[in-house]
Amino acid sequence: MRQLEDWGINSMMKIKKKSLALRVYKYLVIFSVIILAFLWFFQVVFLKSFYKSVKTRDLASIARCFDKENYNIDNISYKKEVCIEITNKYGEIINASSFMTRGCFMDVNNNYNYKYLFINSGKKSDEATFTNPMFNNETLIYMRKLSNNKYAFISTSIDPMDSTTDILKRELIIVTTFVLLLSFIIGYIISKNISEPIEDISNDAKEFANGNLDVKFKEDGNIDELNELSKTLNRAEGELKKTDNLRRDLIANVSHDLKTPLTMIKAYGEMTRDLNSDKPKKVKENMNVIIDEADRLSLLVKDTLELSKLESNIYKLKKEDFDLVDTTNNILKRYKIYEEKDGYKFIFNHANSTEIVNADKERIEEVIYNLINNAINYTGKDKTITLNILNEKNKIIYEVKDTGKGIKKEDMKYIWDRYFKDSKKHTRNTNSTGLGLSIVKSILVLHKYKYGVYSTPKGSTFYFEIEKSRKN
Repeated sequence: MRQLEDWGINSMMKIKKKSLALRVYKYLVIFSVIILAFLWFFQVVFLKSFYKSVKTRDLASIARCFDKENYNIDNISYKKEVCIEITNKYGEIINASSFMTRGCFMDVNNNYNYKYLFINSGKKSDEATFTNPMFNNETLIYMRKLSNNKYAFISTSIDPMDSTTDILKRELIIVTTFVLLLSFIIGYIISKNISEPIEDISNDAKEFANGNLDVKFKEDGNIDELNELSKTLNRAEGELKKTDNLRRDLIANVSHDLKTPLTMIKAYGEMTRDLNSDKPKKVKENMNVIIDEADRLSLLVKDTLELSKLESNIYKLKKEDFDLVDTTNNILKRYKIYEEKDGYKFIFNHANSTEIVNADKERIEEVIYNLINNAINYTGKDKTITLNILNEKNKIIYEVKDTGKGIKKEDMKYIWDRYFKDSKKHTRNTNSTGLGLSIVKSILVLHKYKYGVYSTPKGSTFYFEIEKSRKN
């Protein structure tokens, strides 16, 4: 026993003041003390009064039987171990039980005039406790007024409770010692099973906070809530890893996109200055290259700022009604140079001459531009891009198709990421900064429009759904 107590104390000494283990110990001991105090209070202090209350209720239940006509007074007296007297209004005995017990109260000297006092009180029921002169014990007498001016007097012995109370005290001392010791042991076991996994999670979280993204939180513990916490932290770790990879890719890709045009601008500038200053035609060619690369830098900066603004949720949509068919036709006019110069073919299919929608016109135009540019970059040798407006009941489905080689299934979830290209490799393209589809996604998410892509080896189709205007 002493070893167990020392073990419990030593365990407590190792616990931090504000730790979960100490709180489990403390609350379990407090709970045990409250329960034990409750037991001491009611089993020792209130035992006698509670015992008397129970006896009184029993006698009252017996007395109610005498309101009926068909009762056997001796049978009731024998079964309940009580003495019974039925009197008239003068206190004269009409009927009495012949069964004698230590609870029979015999007022042989008329020292206890309780019958006459009760009859004259006008009460319906009452009780009294006397020292029985015949048996020298404490006796409880219950008195009740019956029908037909009859009165019932029922007496029973109240057994001495002192010896019972002493026994209960001894038992409670043993129980108290055992319960307190058991609470320490159980508290240690519970705190160990709860605090240790939490401590493990806490230590792993500290590693995680220090930048170690390879930490794995255990998800196979015995506590469901801690397993859920571990799963959440593992998901957060995965997202942070993804964000960190995107950050590195962003820095690498932006550096690549900035370095190449800057190098070309510098090279052609130096060439114009040092080698071709006397050749106007060559100077013009060099200057055109410089202008094209400067335009590329400008487009990259513009797209980066645009995407940052969209993803920071500071942009507010400016919705208005506009004709999607007319807007698309105006956009396609700007791609005439691709048809004339590079042989691209743009096909625009729409069932109605007008399709009025309600959205941010400037942003939807940007979505269509980026989807067309993406199709130009990846369409097949026939250089055909098809645009479809499909009319449904309350919405319009806008499609942009190319005739390229399609998108690999494993790459489908990456295509909306910044700088994603085929096989997740960044390659420069004359018509793309690598941010177009990310901008499309951000705009459509801001509008809360459904969007997506489906692809085959014969081409890919990007689509989004846009709400019709109520004016339709």
